Amino acid sequence: MNAAALLDGHVGELTDGAEFTTHGRTITEADLTSFSALTGDWHPQHSDAEWAARSRFSGRVAHGMLVLSYAVGLMPFDPERVVALRGLESATFKRPVAIGDTIRVRCRVESTRPLDDRNSLVTLALRVVNQHGRTVALAGMNAVCREEEDRSIEKPVVRATNDADRGAPGANDSSGPWAEDVLSLYGGEAYL
Repeated sequence: MNAAALLDGHVGELTDGAEFTTHGRTITEADLTSFSALTGDWHPQHSDAEWAARSRFSGRVAHGMLVLSYAVGLMPFDPERVVALRGLESATFKRPVAIGDTIRVRCRVESTRPLDDRNSLVTLALRVVNQHGRTVALAGMNAVCREEEDRSIEKPVVRATNDADRGAPGANDSSGPWAEDVLSLYGGEAYL
């Protein structure tokens, strides 16, 4: 299956068990240094070549969370289709990823279920593999995906006329700047 076809297609067309593999991403020394700087994780296994050479991995390895972050970034999420990443669960790191290793994601659609008339929850199983096809990480992911709208129907444009209509902070609506339908994607009653 073409990786782009997974979430570019109609959510209703996704079938349990559909699989695809993403393109690869080679891990560089700059990746480890940048990730350490961004997160504050300067563990010597990732940042000290001399220390890491004496470790059980015989050299510097990528942070597990860097590998997982890149795996999510490799996923072909169509911004017109994927509304939100709803959850990431059961991440397990199986092997170290060294500088120079190339990772890719083998993904399987575990399930889809309607959340409402416009959105579905798509559960994906991710297997991150290295250039030798060996598993380096496993994770489960849930994404809220929008059903394709019928673009032939013109919808009226509704413009907010005051702060309360816009959902501005301090407005009468207690949800703040986020509309209730956006908040519900992250655990509202319709999405439990």
